[in-house]
Amino acid sequence: MYRILIALSLLGACSTDANHIGNPLKLPVSGILTGIGNAAYNQRRGQVEIFVKTNHPAIVNDIQNGGGQTIDEAMDIAEIRTGDRPARLIQLKSDIGIYQNSPDALIVALMVYAS
Repeated sequence: MYRILIALSLLGACSTDANHIGNPLKLPVSGILTGIGNAAYNQRRGQVEIFVKTNHPAIVNDIQNGGGQTIDEAMDIAEIRTGDRPARLIQLKSDIGIYQNSPDALIVALMVYAS
């Protein structure tokens, strides 16, 4: 009886249907790549956080003016695509009240807009 259940479980793992785990043979590689990706993201987010908190008034001023060197540098650090920046500035300007009072909200927005 147990052998049948084990065999059915193993055969179920061989399904071609989508599942939340994926191919179990790829899990070690997937885990390593996820760890590397998370480390790179965390490092970039830390750099964005330091820059935004250090230059917050200048960044807010640049957003209100529709651009400037400081917001460009913040977007460079966050790795926001150059072609996306005009639209992102419009979005940031439309919510400037949030970002004036919360550097953390600005950090999150920049990281969400990043490529």
